[in-house]
Amino acid sequence: MKIALIGNPNTGKSSVFNMLTGLRQQVGNFPGVTVELRQGTIQTTNETHQILDFPGTYSIFPRSNEEAVVQEALCNPADPSHPELILFVADAAQLERNLLFFSQVYDLGIPVILLLNMWDRAMAKSFQIDIDKIHALFPGISVIQTNARVKLGKERILTELAQKNLAPSTTFIGPENLQTKDQDIQQADANLRLEKIRNAKLIAQKKTDQPNFSVKLDQMLTHPIWGYGIFAVMLLLLFQLIFTFAAIPMDFIDEQFVHLSNYASNQLPKGLLTNLISQGLIPGIGGVLVFVPQIAILFFFIALLEETGYLSRVVFIMDRLMRPFGLNGKSVVPLLSSVACAIPGVMSARTIADPKERLITILVAPFMSCSARIPVYTLLISLVIPKTYLFGIFNLQGLVLFGLYALGILFALLTAIILNILLKKEKKGFHIMELPEYKAPRLTNVGITVLEKVRLFVTDAGKIIVAISILLWALATFGPNSREQQLAQLKSSKQYKEASAAKQQELYAAASLSGSYMGHLGKSIEPVIQPLGYDWKIGISLLTSFAAREVFVGSLATIYAVGESGSNERLINKLREEKAPNGQPMFSLATGMSLLIFYVFAMQCMATLAVVKRETNTWKWPLIQLAFMGLIAYLGAFCTFQILS
Repeated sequence: MKIALIGNPNTGKSSVFNMLTGLRQQVGNFPGVTVELRQGTIQTTNETHQILDFPGTYSIFPRSNEEAVVQEALCNPADPSHPELILFVADAAQLERNLLFFSQVYDLGIPVILLLNMWDRAMAKSFQIDIDKIHALFPGISVIQTNARVKLGKERILTELAQKNLAPSTTFIGPENLQTKDQDIQQADANLRLEKIRNAKLIAQKKTDQPNFSVKLDQMLTHPIWGYGIFAVMLLLLFQLIFTFAAIPMDFIDEQFVHLSNYASNQLPKGLLTNLISQGLIPGIGGVLVFVPQIAILFFFIALLEETGYLSRVVFIMDRLMRPFGLNGKSVVPLLSSVACAIPGVMSARTIADPKERLITILVAPFMSCSARIPVYTLLISLVIPKTYLFGIFNLQGLVLFGLYALGILFALLTAIILNILLKKEKKGFHIMELPEYKAPRLTNVGITVLEKVRLFVTDAGKIIVAISILLWALATFGPNSREQQLAQLKSSKQYKEASAAKQQELYAAASLSGSYMGHLGKSIEPVIQPLGYDWKIGISLLTSFAAREVFVGSLATIYAVGESGSNERLINKLREEKAPNGQPMFSLATGMSLLIFYVFAMQCMATLAVVKRETNTWKWPLIQLAFMGLIAYLGAFCTFQILS
């Protein structure tokens, strides 16, 4: 069967999906639309079923693109995602409100199983839910109590799926109004349903003097002053963790790839193929995997905040701040998602109903420093910022990383102000949300999220990085016929003949790289980037990183591995030893900070541009975005270099 997983937001739907599918899941888009689709398989005794995890929604009447997908899939039998059975996930502690949407789904006549999830929370509140009254209110359905976070109820769900119960034989109110666009009819329909649900008196609650933990905690975490301070501390803690705890596994991975590259160079037969493997392929793969620990920590932290319910509080407290910028609290989720990757961040803006607020969110999201920038940030910070501690506690490198993220946020908001003035808006937007109760994070769900995100980084970004690493190796290894003449002249020069063997090797490698196709390409753009403190080698890495920002590191690794005749010292040591024509270090504080500022602002991501085009249905906005961010990046890098030098 094709099974739909439906429910309100914050009902534990993701936990149910993970419980039923485990790692047998994948992420894509619903056919023909740009709304994220999570799908997986469920294995019963002798059958395999497909399950589709639909976006959380409150009603069959859509208010956003994601909710429209739910309505189309459920109401249109010809839709490719139309299910044969529905698993409806309801929060047992918020049952009456959840049953409004359930009653609409029930009236569609599709077989449905009602999962009363978070049963433990309902019991903790001393709720007494009358299952018999639920059956009487909705004849023909199956009701299962679950607590998906601890895998309670999984076997009962699988048993019900094997029985394939028939569709309900009655209706709750009637399906005749389910596709109307008349808001008065929609409101009347909702009122009628809510009244009938409340009159059924499905829930009784014993008197209890226990304080509400969520309410007491919210008094602090959503405080108009302390709430923002706590959120800032959370972000600062995240960046400290990225630099402190990730260092050990990063160093280990880096050392292993150095050894592997040396081993390949020494053990394989000499020739172009060996050079390709040791100087192109291995450094390229290493340039991907070395940053997995930091990216895993970033996603782990964000998933942890979402699991506990704190992320919803962030949306709530930020709504007040977002309004003056032409945004609302829902814009925080796309912006925070963009800290991981701008692509899902841009796509998650679909939940914003107001067209102007949605467009502004899409256009400013790439200013948020995504995980693709982490490899660039960490390399350059480690290169030019000393590893010292302020007050014996705060890692200076972590503080600089925090500052870079803060700078991106600042310019995202400033740009939003400009767009809010320039773009016209027909009516004032609003934001309605519910705050889920706090709960202990389920590490299984967090782990699945981290594995999924890391896998996407390694496979998607990794393919680009490795491919470009091989291309760079080829561009650096081969060159026009004039290069051979230059190398011959070098060997006959007095400087070369009087130099030591090591110096001769260094001079030959530098001349070979300079005369290669890569050298010619880099030199052609050098006049444009010299005012920023960059040479042609850095220019090559800037060009290749338009495919993906993280390619910058892999490009440098490939360039310097080839440029130094296959030496496999750590890249950071090679960059520290690199000299400018005037004899000064090439990667000085001024150059390093200039590069950091450039990557804070530059678009540098073709995939994000493609997604923006798809979401806005025009090339107008992504091209404006590319030009504006490129100009800000160039001016920012120029001013930084000139001031610090």
